[in-house]
Amino acid sequence: MIYYKSPEEIELIRQSALLVSATLAEVARNLKPGMSTLDVDAIAEKFIRDHGATPSFKNYRGFPNTCCISVNEAVVHGIPNGHILKDGDIVSVDVGVYSNGFHGDSAYTFALGEIPVHVQKLMAATKVALQKGIEKAVTGNRIGDIAYAIQEYVEKERGYGVVRELVGHGLGRNLHEDPQVPNYGRRGSGSVLKEGLVIAIEPMVNLGTRDVEYLEDGWTVVTRDRKASVHYEHTVSVQKGKADVLSSFADIELAEKNNPALNAAYMN
Repeated sequence: MIYYKSPEEIELIRQSALLVSATLAEVARNLKPGMSTLDVDAIAEKFIRDHGATPSFKNYRGFPNTCCISVNEAVVHGIPNGHILKDGDIVSVDVGVYSNGFHGDSAYTFALGEIPVHVQKLMAATKVALQKGIEKAVTGNRIGDIAYAIQEYVEKERGYGVVRELVGHGLGRNLHEDPQVPNYGRRGSGSVLKEGLVIAIEPMVNLGTRDVEYLEDGWTVVTRDRKASVHYEHTVSVQKGKADVLSSFADIELAEKNNPALNAAYMN
């Protein structure tokens, strides 16, 4: 069942989504080689709790941590642990926040130090794909229009692989609500987008093929060919004419540029 939100509820979701964005900016200010992914998780959890909110992911369906932290070939749902980050890694950090009765959800991929140009291009393309999906999140379109826009750009124009097994989703009082929001599909298919729908749009794009598999921990999804994967996500409200993006990358990008340990060359 799809739950449509009132303008007042959308503003509460915006508050949660912007706290997610602020959390990711705090990660960006502190991220550097030599940290463990568990160190990164601790920074995010402290920031969220210091702001009077609760991590959405912690203990959700048994997930043990605040963030999903996925490194290099890991697509999503990486469990923070003692793995030490090093120069040349790309690190996807996916965070959810629960506050004022509503969830926010966003993800961002960071590059530590020097990364190959072809990985920089993958990161840039995934960010563009997210924007192309958001542009279709307007009243009267369909879910398939978002999906098609992402897939067409990623696979046809850029030659990368779009993950099929994992999708975006509705959110609000629950972290995952209907409808599912795939990153692949046909134009004009799926449910009609109506004002008041809030969704997480989150392209997961592989440098090589789209094929993925799960690690033995039952959570971490990796590319089958072990090539790099990139993930960006925004919380978005469907509106007439133009989507309303409730989360923000602005402070994350600023922190990314100001942290000498991070490589923002892909943004240029």
